[in-house]
Amino acid sequence: MSKIEIRKIVLSVEEVFHEGGPVVDTPLLRGACFAVITNPFAGRYEANIQGFMDDLRPLGLDLAKRLATALGGADKIEGYGKGSLVGSAGELEHGALWHAPGGYAMREVIGGTKAIVPSAKKVGGTGSRLDVPITHINASYVRSHFDSMEIGLNDAPRANELMFALVMTTGPRIHARSGGLDVSDIVGEDGLR
Repeated sequence: MSKIEIRKIVLSVEEVFHEGGPVVDTPLLRGACFAVITNPFAGRYEANIQGFMDDLRPLGLDLAKRLATALGGADKIEGYGKGSLVGSAGELEHGALWHAPGGYAMREVIGGTKAIVPSAKKVGGTGSRLDVPITHINASYVRSHFDSMEIGLNDAPRANELMFALVMTTGPRIHARSGGLDVSDIVGEDGLR
């Protein structure tokens, strides 16, 4: 199977102090780390692509470690998500290859997570944007942590590229007050509640 050809890696961290309400003392940190790589399947149909997921595992771990460190350490992470943008010479299934390498990398770095890692993917031209969904790491029904983070670059993905992203947060949305399951009420048995 082919090796990963990285064109660039991006690490972005937001510090959110308010969303129109009172300013908080400790900001919510939301971060994304993503890589733009060559798509080894661009321009052709390939029946057997699953082996590429093994090639992506080290990339997933690298991005997860970078991101957790930038947000203050794995023990600070409360929300996560993943996403992929596929250049126009690729197909949606190429983006789906990120599910296991991206999700398991975050689970390994954070440790002990229960909730499924939400994801989004699409095929798009250069400059496309993607809203990556975010949920709580241990209980998907914790409404205060429902969020998303937009990722994208003005020069990617090119037609023959893939952009694979991981997103993490350090807490709920600033001023979350829409009800639902509270973090203090998480049972943590099934990844839902």
